[in-house]
Amino acid sequence: MPRTRLAFLALAVVLLAPFGLPSAGAEPAPFHWGVATSGYQAEGSAPDSNWSRYIAANAGTGGIDPYGNGVDFRHRYREDIRLAAGMGVNTFRFSLEWARVQPRPGVWDRRELAYYDDLVRRIRAAGMTPMITLSHFVYPGWVRDNGGFAARRTVTDFLAFTEQIVRRYRGEHVLWVTFNEPTVFLGDELKLGTLDLGRIPAWRANLVAAHRQAYDLIHRIDPGALVTSNQSFTSVFNPATDLLVLDAIKDKLDYLGIDYYYGASLDNLSAINGAFGKLWDIRLEPEGIYDALRYYANRYPGLPLYIVENGMPTDNGLPRADGYTRSAALRDSIFWVQRAKADGMNVIGYNYWSITDNYEWGSYRPRFGLYTVDARTDPRLSRRPTDAVAAYRDVIARGGVPGDYRLVRGPAFCSLDDPPVSCLHPADPNGPRARLGATAGISAARAGVG
Repeated sequence: MPRTRLAFLALAVVLLAPFGLPSAGAEPAPFHWGVATSGYQAEGSAPDSNWSRYIAANAGTGGIDPYGNGVDFRHRYREDIRLAAGMGVNTFRFSLEWARVQPRPGVWDRRELAYYDDLVRRIRAAGMTPMITLSHFVYPGWVRDNGGFAARRTVTDFLAFTEQIVRRYRGEHVLWVTFNEPTVFLGDELKLGTLDLGRIPAWRANLVAAHRQAYDLIHRIDPGALVTSNQSFTSVFNPATDLLVLDAIKDKLDYLGIDYYYGASLDNLSAINGAFGKLWDIRLEPEGIYDALRYYANRYPGLPLYIVENGMPTDNGLPRADGYTRSAALRDSIFWVQRAKADGMNVIGYNYWSITDNYEWGSYRPRFGLYTVDARTDPRLSRRPTDAVAAYRDVIARGGVPGDYRLVRGPAFCSLDDPPVSCLHPADPNGPRARLGATAGISAARAGVG
């Protein structure tokens, strides 16, 4: 989820305001309409991990909220799956927490594995494709004690975990994600104190090796499955951040996962608010999702593209000061995904982040959920629909926004998301838009997915 990338983006605004390889797997069809969540952010009942240790040591200081119980997805997943299915969603992304299923070296927790078994079973029974993230910034405390991913032995341990999980869910048409946002993961490791600057080269080499070997392992165990590592889009910095991991694994990707939240432009300096944690004060640029897709279509030609995360933060559930609503932001974003598809970009899916509000890596204040949850004051953790629930249901049923849709927020002036292309050759909002496909089509083609 969006945090560290904002430091890059804020710096870009300050500095600039004054002025592939083919896919190794088959393209899944038809379009994936999804929602997303992650284990530590939502599950509650947190096991010992790098992140639970950090929060326990720092809660109550520096604006860090005590973890509490997340939004208790661990015990409320049945409800959240029903809510997703009720919108017509056909893909449900979650992270399977290594720290939960392997609390100690060589020890597998059968009760927690049974929880994930039921989670996958219910996702499939609801007509949805499971998208399973194997590492969403979190790993067991004992891996932390062994040096984290800066230690070579962690590659072996991660592959053993990967094998255990993939064997368990092979044949379930899973879309696999190895590592969530490697660049942000690196920033977290530095912040948590699990990594120092001198060991960054070892960390990078091990993460690359872990993905590459996991990719081959998954394809041996679950033939035909699709594998990615999703990348956070950090505007002008992506050509540099892609060098960290993505360029080194591009031949081991079946599709490219992209997380897009914030853009920058010459008339939008608000990204600087991200450096102070005020995500809700950033003026959103939904057209930037087009620039992100075009950037990666050009960088890795032939690789299918999937928006694995996209969403909008509010301040503790309050209306945004700029009046932009969640439903408007969602529809505007889908408009630009359709525009990208019409321009020949091979976009195969879109996930909204997130199905419910959750714990935003130290704070319950930023709210991203389609369903809002007041984890601070509501002991019932009630799921209450935002205006975007009906909007997403309608978008999915139609296969996109209608032909006469008018953007609520038009393009900014001179986008810096992919300079100079995004400024000199912006997408034309009056151009054609491709229909993305509705849920009914996916249900009919279920046997062909994966």
